[in-house]
Amino acid sequence: MMDASKELKVLLVDFLKQENAVSHHTWEFQTSNPVFRRGQVFHLRLVLNQPLQSYHELKLEFSTGPNPSIAKHTLVVLDPRTPSDHHNWQATLQNESGKEVTVAVTSTPNAILGKYQLHVKTGKHILKSEENILYLLCNPWCKFEKNVLDCCISLLTESSLKPTDRRDPVLVCRAMSAMMSFEKGQGVLVGNWTGDYQGGTAPYKWTGSAPILQQYYSTKQAVRFGQCWVFAGILTTVLRALGIPARSVTAFDSAHDTEKNLTVDTYVNENGEKITNMSRDSVWNFHVWTDAWMKRPDLPKGYDGWQAVDATPQERSQGVFCCGPSPLTAIRKGDIFIVYDTRFVFSEVNGDRLIWLVKMVNGQEELHIISMETTSIGKNISTKAVGQDRRRDITYEYKYPEGSPEERQVMDHAFLLLSSEREHRRPVKENFLHMSVQSDDALLGNPVNFTVILKRKTAALQNVNISGSFELQLYTGKKVAKLCDLNKTSQIQGQVSEVILTLDSKTYINSLAILDDEPVIRGFIIAEIVESKEIMASEVFVSFQYPEFSVELPNTGRVGQLLVCNCIFRNTLAIPLTDVKFSLESLGISSLQTSEHGTVQPGETIQSQIKCIPIKTGPKKFIIKLSSKQVKEINAQKIVLITK
Repeated sequence: MMDASKELKVLLVDFLKQENAVSHHTWEFQTSNPVFRRGQVFHLRLVLNQPLQSYHELKLEFSTGPNPSIAKHTLVVLDPRTPSDHHNWQATLQNESGKEVTVAVTSTPNAILGKYQLHVKTGKHILKSEENILYLLCNPWCKFEKNVLDCCISLLTESSLKPTDRRDPVLVCRAMSAMMSFEKGQGVLVGNWTGDYQGGTAPYKWTGSAPILQQYYSTKQAVRFGQCWVFAGILTTVLRALGIPARSVTAFDSAHDTEKNLTVDTYVNENGEKITNMSRDSVWNFHVWTDAWMKRPDLPKGYDGWQAVDATPQERSQGVFCCGPSPLTAIRKGDIFIVYDTRFVFSEVNGDRLIWLVKMVNGQEELHIISMETTSIGKNISTKAVGQDRRRDITYEYKYPEGSPEERQVMDHAFLLLSSEREHRRPVKENFLHMSVQSDDALLGNPVNFTVILKRKTAALQNVNISGSFELQLYTGKKVAKLCDLNKTSQIQGQVSEVILTLDSKTYINSLAILDDEPVIRGFIIAEIVESKEIMASEVFVSFQYPEFSVELPNTGRVGQLLVCNCIFRNTLAIPLTDVKFSLESLGISSLQTSEHGTVQPGETIQSQIKCIPIKTGPKKFIIKLSSKQVKEINAQKIVLITK
């Protein structure tokens, strides 16, 4: 029998701090577990009970997921003194000094993402410790707040992914898209578009992803509530935390094509009122999703790069509320059957918009296309510029310029790929060439002017009937309240004419306080030439403008010392604001601070002082908000350098 005193035992295992650039950020994560990039080397220091001898057994076991096994690639067993197959994980002895040994370990580039447990085996002795846990990511490159990375690793485990599927960023993105929304007792965030946010936080009040993920991680309960920009924000954070490059993307006039026929169909009656039971498609004033960068070995060559991934629960994909990843290259080319969900995303940014007039003729409904808009969907697709607080336009990454021959060719190509035949054609007009409606953003409490611009082939004098139907909507197109109908008959002359409709402020003021959301005014305008009976239509959306407020914050502050923010606001609106509040927040440095001010009359000026004590050093962004029943949110922000 072997002398027990000669039996090798491991007393301690340390993960050594890496000094190379690859893992530069991983030691700044606020997590107790070391974080490494897969495919890159990391080092272990083993403290033994005696110097390592040639006859000693020494093996490292890395396991992930339930019931780990070598066959499933969820258990890796390494002998640092025996060369491994170069296609597998590697472990080599780097240094031996008395009872201490340094081992270099390199995982495979396609190793399973997530949480690994390390056991060290020496003969019959196995060192097991809950402290010997590491996180393996795609490419750690971004620092995160406390518990955020731990939450993201936990989401991988909670998802429907098999451990071996966690090798593939495509499947990881898809699973994380599904995990962002709450369904069947699982998911991070509860979506709510009702305007009633009792029992939770109104979506527009969130200032960052970290508080949401931290709350979910600590409570294991879905967080209430979110809308598209919140879903996109947390998905971007989760993917970045897992080492997948990601960016949040905003598109204006984004389509929701429920029928997936590449068109957005709106049905209206002769007064210009939307027929809701027929109009299942919708246009969102804006929509926010996530782009993730990855290789696509599952697709033919040419589809690598940015991929659209949407966490907002709109439509089911393979039975689950998720969307993507869809290659931007496929979207731009109109390759709508490239997985995943490219047809839906293509319509979001490049669908044709059809307006159908429903007329009753002899007791029967007749449908007539009165407008076909090919340039109105998917405008100003934007993301944040890298390292700068400014917008970067990425519309060209999603589609060719509107109106260009290439853009129409792409649309024709996409329709050819559909199993159904293209049923619509642009309506032929004898006199009308084009109709558009313009309106500047309206100052809350003031009348709203809509300028109807008519272009004709003729310059002859004609009479035109203008009908406008106006309602208050959410940004998703959901109707909140009917405002009014406006009608006007004018004589027009010249090939370009303008007719102005004015919406009095009294029609919308009282409706603003009925919902806890940022509203928009939707106007649907129909113009009919009396002499020729020709009809055209157009839709316009108006957002409200609000007065600004000033913020006085010092440029620098110190940890543990009081920091005072002075806010000054003058109500330049024509209406009183009720339930006025100031709030201040800085991620990871100050919890939400609020100051209440009741009602602020027109022309009245208020001042507020909000205090906080910083707890972290570095340049910190402070976000200050003013809210009321009528004005949901006005923002200001400032960077303050916090020192010790």
